[in-house]
Amino acid sequence: MASLRSPSTPTDGYKRFSDDFANSSINNYGSNVTNSRTGSDGGGDANTLDMGSRSSLHTGLQMSEDEHWEMNYHEAAIYLEEGLNNEKFDSHPSSPEELPAYLRVHNPWYHGLDLLASLVLILLAFTEDPAVPAFELPVWAHGTIELLALSVIGIELHLKLKWIGWGTIFKHKRTMIKGITLLIMVLEAVVVLCRQSSHFRVTRALRPIFLVDTRHCGGVRRFIRQILQSLPPILDMLGLLMFFVATYSLLGYYLFSEHIDNGHFKTLSDSFVSMFVLLTTANFPDVMMPSYAKSKWYAVFFILYIITVLYVLMNLMLAVVYETFTRIEREKCRALLLHRRGAARRAFRLLVSRRAPHAVKLRHFAGLLRHYAPHYSGLDVYLMFKQLNTSGSGGLARGEFANVYEVFALRWAAQAARAPWYARSPLEPVGRLAHAVVRWPYFEYLIYALIVGNGVSMVLRVLEAAGDLQDSARLLCASWDTWLFLTLFLLEAGLRIMASGLAVYLESGWNVFDLSVTLLALMGAVLLTIAPKLFIVVMFRPLRLMRLYKLKKRYRDVFGTLVLLSPLMSSAGCVMLVMYYFFAIVGMELFAGYNLRNCCVNTTVEDFYKYSENSSTPLGYYYLNNFENILTSGVTLFELTVVNNWFILMNAFATVAGQFSRIYFMVFYLFTMVVLTIVVASVLEAFRFRIQYKRSTTKRDEEKLLHEEVHTSWEEAQRLGASGDLADQLRTHLTPGMQVTFIGTRPRTKEVLQRRMYQSDIQKWLSEEDENEDLQPSTTVTSSEDPLSPPLIQQPDDDNHHIRGGYQL
Repeated sequence: MASLRSPSTPTDGYKRFSDDFANSSINNYGSNVTNSRTGSDGGGDANTLDMGSRSSLHTGLQMSEDEHWEMNYHEAAIYLEEGLNNEKFDSHPSSPEELPAYLRVHNPWYHGLDLLASLVLILLAFTEDPAVPAFELPVWAHGTIELLALSVIGIELHLKLKWIGWGTIFKHKRTMIKGITLLIMVLEAVVVLCRQSSHFRVTRALRPIFLVDTRHCGGVRRFIRQILQSLPPILDMLGLLMFFVATYSLLGYYLFSEHIDNGHFKTLSDSFVSMFVLLTTANFPDVMMPSYAKSKWYAVFFILYIITVLYVLMNLMLAVVYETFTRIEREKCRALLLHRRGAARRAFRLLVSRRAPHAVKLRHFAGLLRHYAPHYSGLDVYLMFKQLNTSGSGGLARGEFANVYEVFALRWAAQAARAPWYARSPLEPVGRLAHAVVRWPYFEYLIYALIVGNGVSMVLRVLEAAGDLQDSARLLCASWDTWLFLTLFLLEAGLRIMASGLAVYLESGWNVFDLSVTLLALMGAVLLTIAPKLFIVVMFRPLRLMRLYKLKKRYRDVFGTLVLLSPLMSSAGCVMLVMYYFFAIVGMELFAGYNLRNCCVNTTVEDFYKYSENSSTPLGYYYLNNFENILTSGVTLFELTVVNNWFILMNAFATVAGQFSRIYFMVFYLFTMVVLTIVVASVLEAFRFRIQYKRSTTKRDEEKLLHEEVHTSWEEAQRLGASGDLADQLRTHLTPGMQVTFIGTRPRTKEVLQRRMYQSDIQKWLSEEDENEDLQPSTTVTSSEDPLSPPLIQQPDDDNHHIRGGYQL
């Protein structure tokens, strides 16, 4: 899955710890008490502090009770962020000295700077030798830029190691790999600057490691992790596949090596390469025809081989990968659910008080949200608390607080606000008329008729004779009928917007699509009128015909699957680009100096590389498929991905660079086959998931899943403990003596749908977790030997006062 972070969560939920004490009165909603008590040692008196457990982030610091609570809120917010981002708890800051470095690295500005530095490193490939001519820079320039970008990444790594410690770096393999790569890159950049010339730098291919490690590429890391987890069954199937390839290669050598006119099996290595290429069918039937000419029975060998390796083993590999991928998806859902539950439990321990050791009160919940998501209003905080408090006890029990992540995605609105947007406004008559038109039973049929008419008009314009391309393009996309249909489509969009309001209108993906393609077609008509040779705009008008696919349920399922897959497909696309970058750099270092013009005289691919200054044959342009810079390397690799005639490129480089160069092309094919097989498996899994979801969920069930209702009043808010700024904010929304209903809406994401599909599994996972969890306290001192009893505060000893903030219930 792309990022599992919901749109409602902040980019960075923490505030700098120094901001916690900027306002000594702490008057924001969520403040705990109005009077401050400070113990003689600065840590507070265990008999007077109301906290159930104390954050390790203020160990040894002199603070008032208010400030102690603020640090508890702060550390609880950090735990929730770690749960949301699926970060390990062993890197959690455990002392006041570690907190500043932790917060700097988790600052959104630093995330952006880290991403920028990583992108700059990757883009340097355009400027370094062999460079794209338009972007070439002198050695001192790109070397200096590289060192600056590496310095930014190095500072981030240094700050991270300040809180996780050097001793734990071996547990963080990603951090260890990043550190080693950074050291190699810095040394090589220094050498390049000293020599003022580039050397054989195949390690440049490792630059994407820094990009993948950034906060913004979490979905890419998850997809790479899925690839690694899927590798064991893939390697098993590849081993079986290579066994058959080798076996048939041996048999082919003994059958066809004596055929003088069949050069594909002269040696054992030639035979293996030919059969490996035949696995992709790129050289079929060319590899068969010379022997087929001698005896028609030789066709049996090739037919059996293709049936065995292509139609049986390759499809069996897809089935194995699909089963593994489905299991990994379920396990990933389980691991993320339990990880977030663990984060919520750790935060829970920091929010309970001695007076209420088994529940989180509203004021403490508000204090948590002030650090975790400061953009939430007081009303949002109160409604989330009310939604979680299903027992109505006035405090969130541990089980209720464990569902805290589910309410963060909700967007709240008063039920009264769900009235038509034009109610009690001057536009009410127009809005009511538009609503009546849109609700007319035949309105949709009329729109579809207009779309069909638009399509018929385009067909007639294409068939109409035109003088040249400019006249043909103008008739198709800028004639009077174009303006007529565009006007009608804009009128339709205007009616829908007047009837439902712009915000509701844009909630529908089809409405966004209709409006977008209509505006693009309008822009295309204008541009084509101004610039008649701008032929690319002719594609905009036909796009509106895609609305017709909505009529058939099968197409709706396909488009719905695409929506669910969009985060995963973006991650898969990034992984493909990273792989392309890696192989492009390696290819440039290995093959950039070779000229393929007329390179393959007296070989089977000679005709493809014949070149003449005056003219070339239609086949003779293959010399353009080379590795002279990063752009042409990317095009060459894409041609290899398609595998159509890819052996022609491989044979050419084998001729000019040596037979061992074939390893590069074969390895690239295997990598792309693995990645694309997993992409296909993910598409199959997403389609199956959507079909099963549609079959098991009614519209009513989905409405309940995506919407929550909360009934409350001003009197109830006061009873729950709303006071201070929180009460002031609620007073504007809650009228005394009147009950108000609020509707919470969550986005329709795959994560939300999974909770519906995996209901029974989730209950089973949670039950198993409750039975198997370790109940031994790790960081708090409890009031008795019972590990579930409410924690008490113990003053730190002078010799050992380092208490790590990690609580396990």
